[in-house]
Amino acid sequence: MDDLIKSLGYRYLQETKFDAQTLGRTPRLAIAPAPPFKRYAEAVTLPLPTDWVMEKSLHETLQYRRSRRRYGEGPLSLEHLAMLLWASQGISGRSGNFFFRTAPSAGALYPVETYLSVRDVEAVPAGVYHFQPAEFVLERLQEGFSGDKVAAAALGQHFLAEAGVVFIWSALLRRNFSKYGHRGLRYVMMDAGHICQNLLLAAEGLGLGACPVAAFYDDQLNDLLDLDGREESVIYLAGVGLKE
Repeated sequence: MDDLIKSLGYRYLQETKFDAQTLGRTPRLAIAPAPPFKRYAEAVTLPLPTDWVMEKSLHETLQYRRSRRRYGEGPLSLEHLAMLLWASQGISGRSGNFFFRTAPSAGALYPVETYLSVRDVEAVPAGVYHFQPAEFVLERLQEGFSGDKVAAAALGQHFLAEAGVVFIWSALLRRNFSKYGHRGLRYVMMDAGHICQNLLLAAEGLGLGACPVAAFYDDQLNDLLDLDGREESVIYLAGVGLKE
């Protein structure tokens, strides 16, 4: 027998299973919710354009999507960045107090936050930004190129330092766990997958190259974004650049 059943992932999956006998009897954890949107009130904001059109068909996009780790020279346009952000986490509708986005989320809670490490995007100075979907703006958190730090934290995957922009997704855990408790982590990770796939398809539709990354030193990236690693922690990355 190998160590499958000793792995933390296996134990988590087993201990968060539903069954008809216990589903309605399990006490709900007392976890306070988090606000639906995270804002950096003191940050300089950069509005994003909304007058853009994606022309490639869905069939072509799905057919030719590949992970691309080599990027061409030159900047991404601000319109391309805006389209990538909208495709991955943009608000697409509303029902009462619920804001729906382009990627699905359990309970419409959207616990995943989007940060950007920008190297080469027109009209966006190099730096670290937070995407604010409610106002569709970027909030500038740090000035200057940080792609080399991102690449180093991603186990030395240097292509991230050469991307025009790196998407860095974090999970604000209590936004989801307040409703779903122990099982919440399953849904957070599903959300991240939905978001990243939307980004990858949008990148292909725009003629850009993109590649997701899940191997990284968690707290190095948390430190870069000034996240505590407890309430909020980085869970996924993706580099985007011009196709070579």
